[in-house]
Amino acid sequence: MHGINLDGLCEAELIELHDAVVDRLHFLHQQKTTHALLELAIGERVMFEDNSGQTQAGIVIRRNRKTVTVHGDNGRQWNVSPQLLRKEKRTDEGQSGKLVPFSRKA
Repeated sequence: MHGINLDGLCEAELIELHDAVVDRLHFLHQQKTTHALLELAIGERVMFEDNSGQTQAGIVIRRNRKTVTVHGDNGRQWNVSPQLLRKEKRTDEGQSGKLVPFSRKA
């Protein structure tokens, strides 16, 4: 390691060092999660791999404290770590679509 001699530390000092390392790693993970959450907008299309390795796609419907709720194209709802999500790259082909005017009732 970088100049840290662990051989000279007693058990209590090693435990204290361990706790400090765990706290720092937790803080860094929280920062990454917060940054990833802020990069995603509600209504945005995303993709991710589920536990079986299948690629799932859907729409972000909610940003939670630690996860993002995604409504999958298959109708299933997923709570996914934002770091596992990829924004879906969609081409403009076939997306000209028709605008349907809605009238307001007075």
